[in-house]
Amino acid sequence: MSERESMPCDVVIVGGGPAGLSAAIRLKQLNEELEVVVLEKGSEIGAHILSGAVVDPKALDELLPDWRDNGCPMAETPVTDNWHWMLSKGGKTSLPHAIMPPLMSNHGCYTGSLGNMTRWLGEQAEELGVMVFPGFPAAEVIIDDNGAVAGVITQDMGVGADGEKKPEYEPGMEILAKYTLFAEGARGSLTKQMKAKYDLEANCQPQVYGLGIKELWDIDPKKHVPGRVIHTQGWPLTESDTWGGGFLYHQANGQVAIGFVTALDYKNPWVSPYQEFQRWKQHPAIREYLEGGKRVAYGARAINEGGWQSVPKLAFPGGALIGCAAGFVNVPRIKGSHTAMKSGMLAAESIAAAIAAGHEKTELSDYDSTLRSSWIADELKKVQNAQPAVAKYGGDIGTALAGIDMWMRTLKIGLPISMKHHRDHEMTGRADLYPKIDYPKPDGEITFDRLTNVAFSYTNHAEDQPCHLQLKDRELQKESELEVYGGPSARYCPAGVYEWVEEEGKEPQFVINAQNCVHCKTCDIKDPNQNINWVTPEGGGGPNYPNM
Repeated sequence: MSERESMPCDVVIVGGGPAGLSAAIRLKQLNEELEVVVLEKGSEIGAHILSGAVVDPKALDELLPDWRDNGCPMAETPVTDNWHWMLSKGGKTSLPHAIMPPLMSNHGCYTGSLGNMTRWLGEQAEELGVMVFPGFPAAEVIIDDNGAVAGVITQDMGVGADGEKKPEYEPGMEILAKYTLFAEGARGSLTKQMKAKYDLEANCQPQVYGLGIKELWDIDPKKHVPGRVIHTQGWPLTESDTWGGGFLYHQANGQVAIGFVTALDYKNPWVSPYQEFQRWKQHPAIREYLEGGKRVAYGARAINEGGWQSVPKLAFPGGALIGCAAGFVNVPRIKGSHTAMKSGMLAAESIAAAIAAGHEKTELSDYDSTLRSSWIADELKKVQNAQPAVAKYGGDIGTALAGIDMWMRTLKIGLPISMKHHRDHEMTGRADLYPKIDYPKPDGEITFDRLTNVAFSYTNHAEDQPCHLQLKDRELQKESELEVYGGPSARYCPAGVYEWVEEEGKEPQFVINAQNCVHCKTCDIKDPNQNINWVTPEGGGGPNYPNM
């Protein structure tokens, strides 16, 4: 049996995204002597970061005030104008921003690649002495004899698909820490374990999610308006009885980021979020921007949509949740990086104070209480009824009610909208109760098949390794996921990972193409029986997003 090496440090941060790196930077700003380790499962910092993105610089201004003059790529493209369109099948109605709640304004924001901004944050962290280790997923949490988190163990390398050690086998390393921050993003595999172990969701609503799918396009320079931000609602989701919306952001270098978010609480198991996105691109108002252009990148990621009422208890002995691991997305603004960064900064301040006082592996209750009285809470409380309103009353009426409520909350009053969240997988209906959806075939110019698009995510995994998409009960998958729900895994996955293969005279076989996985976590969220468990693959596996 191989003996693991151990590495002690003051703080280990699981996840090298905006929240994790902001926490690391803030820790070193407060005490340069602290030993801070950041573990990132991607091949490099930013490789797995995917967002629209329009960034509110509020947290960045607090963390690194000179960021605009210090090479941060997000500074290249300030937002210049805002559009909000309600789409019908062939037309659109543009909602004037004068009637939009003030919180919906993008004035003072920037649009660009969150992945590139994260790479820049990684450089700032390393300059301060943070030890940043890309390609090292945290695979296991270390719990000490007192029940406190004492660090993590990184993923073993060099294990074959049969579970046997290959000649190049290297056991994972123990990273022992006084405090551990979980910054894995939405639906993190270790975060799930921490929520269960410490019952962190006992006093909040369950988290619910949307699936965001994105493409990056080079477009005709004549159509490009740097800093233009467009959001859409309505068609095509009005035809599939679900909700969500699209975005089109004019960013630097003649590119537009386009994307589509589908709420994962949809009932019809024949819905395909990927196909809804492709259908949306054929709307005349969207297609006109793309014609003559070229798609250059593709990706997908689950997004927290539960809002303030789904924020769990944040601290537990030896550890805490930050960023999208906890869920601070402002759903109507489609923004979460600024709140994620601020949460990391607040956690860092709590940890620095605890270590200075001689404490370790205690519960950072002051982090939880401070965050709940911070501007994160102020902002999210103002929009806390937006998701419930749309989920309860539908796109048109729900959007109107959400808007009225947001206006009223600026006056510190709100509508009495309340709705218990149901977990997204619980909402999936039986296949025989819903009509199949006939999605149009891709044209190869504006719309594309999934496997062609996945190639533009530059996803790669070592083929000879244990499957990181763990199927708990293969027979249940056939008896329920296929025979009751119609095999929705073949449609909800935006990367073509899952398929039911039927051969004449043989039982249908459930095939998992793990090599395609872009780590969006949709299967872990939407499988109707929670029969698929997403765990970390070997380090460096997954997408390698450029400029996303």
